[in-house]
Amino acid sequence: MKSSVPPFTEETARAKVQAAEDAWNTRDPERVALAYTPDSVWRNRDEFVSGHAEIRRFLARKWAKELDYALRKELWAFASDRIAVRFQYEWHDSDGQWWRSYGNELWEFDENGLMRRREASINDVRIDERDRRIFGPRPADQHGVSFPLR
Repeated sequence: MKSSVPPFTEETARAKVQAAEDAWNTRDPERVALAYTPDSVWRNRDEFVSGHAEIRRFLARKWAKELDYALRKELWAFASDRIAVRFQYEWHDSDGQWWRSYGNELWEFDENGLMRRREASINDVRIDERDRRIFGPRPADQHGVSFPLR
């Protein structure tokens, strides 16, 4: 397969999305930050983040709050140096309340395939633990499988 750098094809865009899902499921801020340009800018909900140091701090805070975080991403659209994804992830807070977070992201990449811009819109819905459906990283045989809206 061709490297996951712009301009994207459907194959390389899907690979980029799966690589992002895999990295975020490690919950390792150092590893995740490597996918972004040193001056990458983000909007995540109502927070604005810029650069590797802020990205690492943001992710460390996120995963300290969103316990047992497990994510699924799905390619929504792509063009040239941009990818749009939809995602869902589940986590629980320190009180044991489970949540499913739904969202959409817009990504823009540099010529080396590093993300220079990320915009994320996210909504959280309380769920009962018995309603969970995401349990850790996605098994390889489930890569590319769509997930339900609800």
